[in-house]
This record gives sequence, C-alpha cells and structure tokens, in this order.
Amino acid sequence: MKLITRNSDYAIRAVLAIAAESKGGVVTVDYLIKKLKMPRPFLRKILQALNKRGLLISYRGKGGGFILASPPEGLSLLDVVEAFQGPFKLNECFFKRKLCPNIKTCPVKKKIDKIERFARSELESVTIADLIRG
Repeated sequence: MKLITRNSDYAIRAVLAIAAESKGGVVTVDYLIKKLKMPRPFLRKILQALNKRGLLISYRGKGGGFILASPPEGLSLLDVVEAFQGPFKLNECFFKRKLCPNIKTCPVKKKIDKIERFARSELESVTIADLIRG
C-alpha cells in the first residue's frame, strides 16, 4: 500500500520548487526540469494537472511558466496529495463491490477510521511554507 503515490511525490517536489523560487515571478519548466531532474513529458503532465486542479497558475509564451495559485501558507500537503489521489481514504469497506454489511459493528473499521483521521489531520497541518522553511 502506498500512502503517497509517485505522481503525488513529484507534484509535492514541483510545488515546493515553485514556491521556493517564484518570489512573485513565474518559474519556467526548463528550470524545474534541471532542478528536479525529471523527464520533460512527465513533469509537464504533473504541472498541467496541478494547474487544472487550481493549485498552480500557468503563463504561456516567452517568459512563461508557473506560479502557485495561493500563498504557500495556505496550501497543505493534503491539498497536493488529494489533487492526484482523490479524497484521502485508507479503507472504503467494500466487499465484492458492495458496502460491507458489518460496517457499523466492525472493530477494524473503527481503528482504521481513527488512524485515517490522524493521518489526514497531520497532512493537512503541514503547509508548503512549513516544508520550505524545513
């Protein structure tokens, strides 16, 4: 099981690089390719998805690139992860494509729900600004 997928990991690294380097200006794809050592097609796919989901703003043409759509203090690790992985869930409690009949009494579900709430809270509490500061 992967809590954070490869796409989410690369998206987090791209957002961190943009936040750290932008300082009011756009960050070019060429700069990000060199900084992050990612293949151009893969990085462009990640950046386009972040733009489509409203986490980045893109600027086309000469001098174009990307900036964060909101300040780094207002963007959480959870925001970036959910942009690629959808709503954060550890378990859906499905059995043969139907909701498990034991969902209300299952002791495992109660524990997993508690772990999920904790993990979600932790991911939500970490902002891009926090990560830049180290």
